Amino acid sequence: MDENKFQTPDSNLIDQDAVELVLASRWARLGASLLDAIIMMVPLLIVLYFVGFYDQILEGEEPSAAMNLLMGLVGLVVFAVINFKFLLETGQTVGKKAVGIKIVDLEGNLPSVQKHLLVRYAVYFGLGYVPVIGGLLSIGNVLFVFRSDKRCVHDLAAKTMVVQC
Repeated sequence: MDENKFQTPDSNLIDQDAVELVLASRWARLGASLLDAIIMMVPLLIVLYFVGFYDQILEGEEPSAAMNLLMGLVGLVVFAVINFKFLLETGQTVGKKAVGIKIVDLEGNLPSVQKHLLVRYAVYFGLGYVPVIGGLLSIGNVLFVFRSDKRCVHDLAAKTMVVQC
């Protein structure tokens, strides 16, 4: 009966599960993006062949707006088929998984599909389809990685960041 009823309970005031988030390096982000692009190119090149894209180019024709839109949609589908499961489970694309980085929300949690991932990739892919200036907007988007918080426009829009795993 040495127990004091009025003693304050012992508490662990330091959360042992808390992990300090370290932003992914710009090089890791670039490497992941390049890996994702290479992985996506293989199925896209095959689709381009079967829809006659190369035949148009060889005949000197510029691809129509409909063809460009179709290829954009096919690209989104290929991206989703390859990466959607990984994005849901770990916040990573195949490229991000390979270099050891992941997408998290601003609190360090796995990003939700509706609130974060749809916005993130709508901005990421959508900027390139703005008529006339889409290419410049896409370049501007990724150049934001040189800010101190290393967040691109698509990260800012979706309230996400990319961190080391």
